[in-house]
Amino acid sequence: MGKNIVLSSFIFFIAIASFIFTPAFSSDTNNLKFKKQPEIQQIKPKKPVKIKLKRLSNGNYTWDLTGDDLQEIIRIDRELKKLLKLE
Repeated sequence: MGKNIVLSSFIFFIAIASFIFTPAFSSDTNNLKFKKQPEIQQIKPKKPVKIKLKRLSNGNYTWDLTGDDLQEIIRIDRELKKLLKLE
């Protein structure tokens, strides 16, 4: 019997505390302000360069490079030429 009284009073105090503190927390959410940071909005992940490598019947290689970054495409083209010993 004593445990039930302690438990019910504990639940009662938690319920009262939640009613008291809920308006205080909800009024804080009205004061929140969001600001835009343009430097964050402009960051986009780089798309990788796509390589289509083809081997011809005579043993030579050709490839097609596609992507957004021209400097990266040129760098990969040089590396392919070097690796395939075309330069």
